[in-house]
Amino acid sequence: MTFRLLTSAAALALTAGAASAEYSLTILHTNDFHDRWEPISKYDSTCAPEENEAGECFGGIARLVSAVESRRAEAEGDVLLLDAGDMFQGSLFFTQYGGDLAAEFMTALDYDAMAVGNHEFDKGPEGLASFLDKVSFPVLSANIDVSGVPDLAGRVGKSVLLQPGGEQIGIVSVLAEDTPETSSPGDAVIFSPIIDAAQAQIDSLTEEGVNKIILLTHVGLNADIRLAEALTGADLIIGGHSHTLLGDMDGAQGPYPTMANDTPIVTAYAYGKYLGEVVATFDDDGNLTELTGAPVLLDASVEEDADTKARVDELAGPLEEMRATVVAESAEPIEGAREVCRAMECQMGNLVADAMLDRVKDQGVQIAIQNSGGVRASIDAGEVTMGEVLTVLPFQNTLSTFQITGATLVEALENGASQMDEGAGRFPQVAGLSFSVDPSAEAGSRISEVMVGGEPVDPEATYGAVSNNYVRNGGDGYKMFVDAENAYDFGPDLADVVAEYLAANAPYTPYTDGRITVTE
Repeated sequence: MTFRLLTSAAALALTAGAASAEYSLTILHTNDFHDRWEPISKYDSTCAPEENEAGECFGGIARLVSAVESRRAEAEGDVLLLDAGDMFQGSLFFTQYGGDLAAEFMTALDYDAMAVGNHEFDKGPEGLASFLDKVSFPVLSANIDVSGVPDLAGRVGKSVLLQPGGEQIGIVSVLAEDTPETSSPGDAVIFSPIIDAAQAQIDSLTEEGVNKIILLTHVGLNADIRLAEALTGADLIIGGHSHTLLGDMDGAQGPYPTMANDTPIVTAYAYGKYLGEVVATFDDDGNLTELTGAPVLLDASVEEDADTKARVDELAGPLEEMRATVVAESAEPIEGAREVCRAMECQMGNLVADAMLDRVKDQGVQIAIQNSGGVRASIDAGEVTMGEVLTVLPFQNTLSTFQITGATLVEALENGASQMDEGAGRFPQVAGLSFSVDPSAEAGSRISEVMVGGEPVDPEATYGAVSNNYVRNGGDGYKMFVDAENAYDFGPDLADVVAEYLAANAPYTPYTDGRITVTE
């Protein structure tokens, strides 16, 4: 593939001699919206109405509607609107309405295609099936076989041929292979390797004469890079899952697009803060010859669509009493950012783990383990509402207590450190113990200096542990907990436990204390 890449900073000619460009396509894309229908704060949590009026908020579906309408009107030529998965889960709206709002708003925005994200299975296959009942656009994943689920059979495509302006655009999608560990697809949904599945669909489309093919993935940037390096025939990868910010702005983890094997990869962070936008130009033979674009920041400069805002306000009505309840006060912001908590000890991780351990310490429990993937936002200083706590902990997980040996504890910590380079949610936040982790070490030797209650861990000893029911039942790779002794998964809701702990320690002062040491 040869093409010319233009960024917001400069024009970079990568090759010469390409055939004359004949077709330009504007592609708008979103990913990992996670039911953030209302505007978000700089901490990715719900933004108060007065803060929104003061211009301090980002995103929200009303801004996204305005931005999409504006970009469609301004585009020269055809426009596609694509989503790379995980519209579901992450706010009280999902707790109240499930996938219904995603169906409603995505239909109103007239999406052309959507990738299945892992969180689309958070209410099991039936939750995805209910969503499919309410939408007419194609929902895709090439590497899952849903034929064994009657409600899904024949309803999730492996690829789709879109024809904007009469042109043929192939869309192929794949989903992270570890979804059974991060969500609840059930045993009847069968996963296959993403590279094999994607190449098979690319080859099938190519044989049909389709020469412009886009991968719409929910596997994360690192896996997207591996796809680009392994596949032939894909012109562009539009991704999600890792919540990666690409572009020319503070906090970006790479350029937009990021290149791998001459294949451009784009993704647009998460929570509706940005609208991704690229203009792809193809020659007569379907070769990508030019790519321009940048993520559009949906800040206060983007006016909220009035009708959409009114609809969100209406839907928020049943949630207001719960969300507005002040449960505590925090002396400082509590850091819960994804990129921090999935890589090291973080303030929000300590809060959650401390709260869990405090709740059950009189039951002989000595250690707490919380997966960082269950921590979804930060909390700002001042009054803490129940709505903020539920934004951090939206999954309705319950406390689980159980017993494990010291050897199993070390095995669990090894699992937690096994995908740090991927920013995976299995990274453990802990209480009652400390450890060192070297993410560059060989598997099985990443964890060292494990201490429980100030003493070196005894591999033969039995320890009382607490986690959430998702982790205890094998989520995020913690399969070593499935057969734990004396397991009880039906404790109080984790969000309630944290809210009560905050209240008991108000004003709460967030902290880290070195319980996790990351070495290289």
